[in-house]
Amino acid sequence: MQLQKATRKKVKLRLGLSAVSGGGKTYSALKLAKGLVGDWNKIAVIDTENGSASLYSNLGDFNTVELSAPFSPERYIQAIKTCEDAGMECIIIDSITHEWDGKGGCLEIADQVTQASTSKNSYTAWAKVTPRHQAFIDAILQSKCHVITTVRRKQDYDMVKEGNKTQVVKVGLKEVTREGFEYEVTINFNLETSHYCTASKDRTGLFMDKQPFIITEETGGLIKNWCENGVDQQKEDEEAVQQWIQSINNCTTEEELKKVFTEAKTMAIKYPAIVQAKDAKKATFESAKQPA
Repeated sequence: MQLQKATRKKVKLRLGLSAVSGGGKTYSALKLAKGLVGDWNKIAVIDTENGSASLYSNLGDFNTVELSAPFSPERYIQAIKTCEDAGMECIIIDSITHEWDGKGGCLEIADQVTQASTSKNSYTAWAKVTPRHQAFIDAILQSKCHVITTVRRKQDYDMVKEGNKTQVVKVGLKEVTREGFEYEVTINFNLETSHYCTASKDRTGLFMDKQPFIITEETGGLIKNWCENGVDQQKEDEEAVQQWIQSINNCTTEEELKKVFTEAKTMAIKYPAIVQAKDAKKATFESAKQPA
């Protein structure tokens, strides 16, 4: 554990985009992604909407992964990995609603586990399902790509008591995914039926409390500039690794080598090249001990 100065790092975008069915989520996500990465060939859509993303193939040569039921967390994770392995720079998950409330999604899995148990205890079922859902969230948050997620919104209702009567009343629109997902993303956009957009969360400070706007490629370009306005962590790490390797190579005793490697151990966990340099240097010391 080490205290250090806070440094603004370059980041990968995690953006949520919600709307009612037919509200323009896919089109808006594609325009934003193009502005974000600049190359249609580096954009992939994980399409859970019966191939609807391909209706916009006239926009550019983006890629698709069609995902059908069952919509288990593990199948989403596999689709994300497929996009990463193919060298994509931006992944659009269209939509994450099915992972929660689709056929084979978390709600259905929890219900099946509950019904199959002798206790019929839903709390026990969720103890098994929640880690699977969290693994899906982690796959989004830890991806090396920019990730845009779309989610459906639907009318929400509540029970209100007035006098001796209880009535069901409309209380606005609700995102159809597990509550709290909005807290995981960098930006959360809400699309209205007119395709005008507002931000319900915005860590960038670019869109919060601004007038409603239409998402364009320029929107993606603004976000790209924000994401890249920081230290290049990969470049910084590569330079640090080379410095540790140089320090190891400069060691003149085994005690000195042990001390340097102990200091570098945290970074060595992530970068095997440091371990390899240590092993090679240690081998030279051992070789020097051997009789001629």
